[in-house]
Amino acid sequence: MLRFLGRGSAFADEHNCAYFTAGDDLVLLDCPMSAFTKLKQKDLKAYENIYVLITHTHGDHIGGVAMLVDYTHFVFHSKVTVVAPSEQVENDLKYWLSNLEGCGDDWYDMILASDIKKDWMGEAIPTTHAAQLAGKCFGYRLILEGNTVIYTGDSNTLSPYEKYLVPGVYLYTEVSAYKTEVHLYCEDIKEKVRNFVEQGIHVYLMHMDDETVIRIIMEGTGAEFAPLEEDTMNDNGMIMDAVFGITDSLYKDMCMNKSKDHGLLFSYLTKLSMTLVNADRASFWKWDKRKHVLWTMTAIDVDKIEIPDDKGLVGKALRTEKTVVTNDPYSDPDFNSNVDKQTGYVTKSVLVLPVADVNGNFIGALQLLNKLDGTGFDEVEDVKKLSLAALICGIALESETFLQDSHHDRLTGLKNRMGFFYDFGGEFKDYLDPNAGKTMSVFICDIDKFKRVNDTYGHNAGDDAIKETAQCIDRSLNKGEFVARMGGDEFEAVLVISEPGRVGKFIRNVRNNIRQVNLSGKYPFELSASIGTCEVQDWHGVGESMKKADKAMYLEK
Repeated sequence: MLRFLGRGSAFADEHNCAYFTAGDDLVLLDCPMSAFTKLKQKDLKAYENIYVLITHTHGDHIGGVAMLVDYTHFVFHSKVTVVAPSEQVENDLKYWLSNLEGCGDDWYDMILASDIKKDWMGEAIPTTHAAQLAGKCFGYRLILEGNTVIYTGDSNTLSPYEKYLVPGVYLYTEVSAYKTEVHLYCEDIKEKVRNFVEQGIHVYLMHMDDETVIRIIMEGTGAEFAPLEEDTMNDNGMIMDAVFGITDSLYKDMCMNKSKDHGLLFSYLTKLSMTLVNADRASFWKWDKRKHVLWTMTAIDVDKIEIPDDKGLVGKALRTEKTVVTNDPYSDPDFNSNVDKQTGYVTKSVLVLPVADVNGNFIGALQLLNKLDGTGFDEVEDVKKLSLAALICGIALESETFLQDSHHDRLTGLKNRMGFFYDFGGEFKDYLDPNAGKTMSVFICDIDKFKRVNDTYGHNAGDDAIKETAQCIDRSLNKGEFVARMGGDEFEAVLVISEPGRVGKFIRNVRNNIRQVNLSGKYPFELSASIGTCEVQDWHGVGESMKKADKAMYLEK
């Protein structure tokens, strides 16, 4: 939102000065001399317009205005626009600039705040400060990135601003460590600030004379110190420390990962992305083009979500093959607010970065929600920060897709032999521990007279027999169990023994499903299958158990 070139009061080394950028505009709230020395280090030529919004005419607020006027006039041959909050202040500023500072009238523009036609300009708000400047002290209401910002300037009261303070508003208020008649004493406003924060108002403290004392007194109120420009460098250092911490943990955990999937990697990459752009939430989406759906590989603070691929901002990013950024999502027709309605979460800004495989085909997307500092996402800077994480996500997702494809049978969609043994040693490892007290059974099924079906009705009919049998078995499984096509017309399933008679119930369900297919008259042949099962006691008995189940199946056949 606002950044500060200084946040000190009149007797501090760096006087209070806030600024923001909006398109080609650089907008300053006052300009003391300490701020001007920092402004010279910026690329001021990059801005089409430079505005200085004046709150009042004390030297610690306007001391650098004339220098900025001179600097832009002589160096860049451009004009600064000085914004006066009232006609009285406008007259004082003109006299001071022309008669005391020696600035030519054509070196700058002067305009009343009420005459500015800019989206970011709300209004000047009259307040009280020093008796000598009665009627000449103001704060401002601004509209930045869709948010209301209240800037008190120097004030000895919050009363003029309170009517604007509703949940979501950003309040930048002056505060003093000492009780005087011209400033807001921190002890006097402490409880009021605490109440503001509890109501959902973002409170930042500025124009401070003793930060140490103020920090102690205001502790626990929820208010923060206004962010100095220098804090950006410190923030970057902290961000890099956090990034290195995440990548170090990722490396160590991946080396010890026993889960045999990419879930851990996606989880860490999601956290990394949140850290890089200071976002509140993140999710990584896979695009299933065959089913035309998008679903979350990992999402922070929410369960798995699945949506049609032609819906939402993620779908938009993949359809258009472009990054999508919106800092006013509820005004975007592609934004899907259903998740917010279900969870109570309020999305304020969204960034979606589509990710591609090594051939440049888009296969998923990285989505970030809500900047923690209240600002919106920057389509240039934030995308740049996320580019490496998105690239790794794309490679990881492609690897995950290859892994899943190699573990699945294309005809039935079931796991194949490789997938069967992969899951057997991963998801079911607890059942293979003889001390775990868990039991499971293996199930083997073979289609009867399958060769006759192929020879009589053709291979397409044979494929139909395989697919129907696969569905009959799959529909009989409980959650946590799975079936695989081991090859040809042979299927194997893993059953978790969660209740007495589970195996018998499962077999009856399979046979009933097959019976229903036959009764439907859907095919010219009749399906039947031979089945064998055996309980698995421990890892050393898996191979032997499968042999016993296979033998039981052939005895039935």
